[in-house]
Amino acid sequence: MRRSNLFGLCLLVLVLSATVSTRAAEVWSRFRGEGGSGRAAAGSKLPTEIGPDKHVVWKIELAPGHSSPVVFGDRIYVTAEKNKQLVTIALDRATGKTLWEKVAPHEKLEAVHGIGSHAQCSPSADDERVVALFGSCGLFCYDRDGKELWKVPMGPFKNEFGAGSSPQIVDDRVIVCQDHDTDSFLAAYDKRSGSVLWRTDRAEFPRNYCTPLILTVNGQKQIVIAATLRVVGYDFETGKELWTVRGISRMVSLSPFLTESGTLITGGWAAGGDESERISVQPFSVIKKDLDKNGNGTLEESELPKGDIKQRFPQVDRNKDGSLTEAEYEYFRTLFEQGQNSIVAIKPGAQGEATETHLLWKQRKLVPFCSSPVAVGDFVFTIKDGGIFACLDLKNGKHIKQGRASGTDDYYSSPVAADGKLFLIDEEGRLTVLSADPECRTLHTAEFGEKAFATPAIVGNRLYLRTSGHLYCFGESK
Repeated sequence: MRRSNLFGLCLLVLVLSATVSTRAAEVWSRFRGEGGSGRAAAGSKLPTEIGPDKHVVWKIELAPGHSSPVVFGDRIYVTAEKNKQLVTIALDRATGKTLWEKVAPHEKLEAVHGIGSHAQCSPSADDERVVALFGSCGLFCYDRDGKELWKVPMGPFKNEFGAGSSPQIVDDRVIVCQDHDTDSFLAAYDKRSGSVLWRTDRAEFPRNYCTPLILTVNGQKQIVIAATLRVVGYDFETGKELWTVRGISRMVSLSPFLTESGTLITGGWAAGGDESERISVQPFSVIKKDLDKNGNGTLEESELPKGDIKQRFPQVDRNKDGSLTEAEYEYFRTLFEQGQNSIVAIKPGAQGEATETHLLWKQRKLVPFCSSPVAVGDFVFTIKDGGIFACLDLKNGKHIKQGRASGTDDYYSSPVAADGKLFLIDEEGRLTVLSADPECRTLHTAEFGEKAFATPAIVGNRLYLRTSGHLYCFGESK
């Protein structure tokens, strides 16, 4: 090959590599970013001292909603509740200007948690489209200009906390997992038409809020979901269950992700699942004779004394007929007995029952409820309600450091990592910036004066943070 041709080929490779690298830095296409890791692309540079009046590139008013912003190229997408309507919004990434809004029609809004929202699921985007899921009316797909391409009706779901798991676009399909008190499922839809490619029944699992992880093992994609009592890997092409690791909580809100070294991190927390604080209830056969006043063989809410079952009556009554059968009661009693609040590390590549072979470690202490962990290098970081943070050794799961963030309320937002820093914000809008190392030094704090539920997005040298009334873009001034 002539030297000039070789030089040209090398130059082309460098240009293509730079283009791929630039494109990766311009994308945060789903909840918690690429791979659900919460980590920014390598090379992102962010100011440490961000706040309502520090390093603000732009700030806009935004209708309320708990969904997290996602970014693809020059667009930001969010969902919201606006004037009693459910909307998907596209914003200009450079200015925050609204480019379009589209209403998702609904006949009835399902119940949500007292602090919840009907716009809880984060959208997902690629270079041609964006998908948004509203439990009240289904899954909607729009092109970049806001034209509706298709919709799939679903819901309202039987779950008084509402829908929370987010959809994601992967290759030629949209992956959706919805675990509710009944009719739980995992499905793949054709991203161009919305037609169902496959649907896997998950009736075994009651309500959970994990957003699945898509990983590749030996050249084949898998879908990983953490839910009631076990982590499951499904075949991406067919939806068939491939493997499972058991021994997690009875309900899961955390979303799985891969560390930079390829370890799978997941887990969950639910009341009564800590080693030192267990919930235990008597068998149905023992309490039935004293509580079944009308002798119909089931237990109505009015027949139950105050306690753990009555407090969760809508969950235990899975078929929503207003009474508890022995099967419903005993199922939930089993969940109390077997649930183990934990963060777990799993080696990818499992097949079949893999608890003994692929569970690397389990940490039972300081497990978050809603806020998913994030990993940087050889360390895993968590933030628990009350502002208790911890740094775990990725090799063995042992705690290296723990402390308390400036935000001491509940954490629904998950931490994100970039530029050697961790960004954490509690429900009351109090931000803490920690060093992303075992020292976990507090580098900065700020108060936004508004509630915060969404997880920030980081693209390039910009951080996008949503509060209950605004969307901020932070970065160094050019």
